[in-house]
Amino acid sequence: MAEDRVEFELVSPERLLLSEEVEMVVVPGTEGDFGVLPRHTPMISTLRPGVIRVYEKDAVKESIFVAGGFAEVTPERCTVLADHAVPVAEIDRAAAEQQLKDAREDLSEAKDEAERKAVEKTIAAAEAMLQVSQG
Repeated sequence: MAEDRVEFELVSPERLLLSEEVEMVVVPGTEGDFGVLPRHTPMISTLRPGVIRVYEKDAVKESIFVAGGFAEVTPERCTVLADHAVPVAEIDRAAAEQQLKDAREDLSEAKDEAERKAVEKTIAAAEAMLQVSQG
């Protein structure tokens, strides 16, 4: 690995989406976006629904929506374990709108606090996905 690169891996339950050396990656942490460059301080963060941006030559090379998850950062690597991930260009707006509609209906039928929180998380992810799909 080159000294000016960081190894980036993005994994979802469905598949390995990306595994390559990159210049920089910006990740949507729960406490705010954070950039990862080579020699980054080790850390672990939860993720909020948002977009991971992969940079090459000071420009965004790839944008990938994540619905949440975790990121582990070391001086050499950034690994993201996403609850759900899809390249921004592949977001199906109609499917996201339907998911949001269904989740809002499910919210009124939630039986307990745990179920309510799970549905609220789904709503937040669907709303974020719709916002990202608008550009």
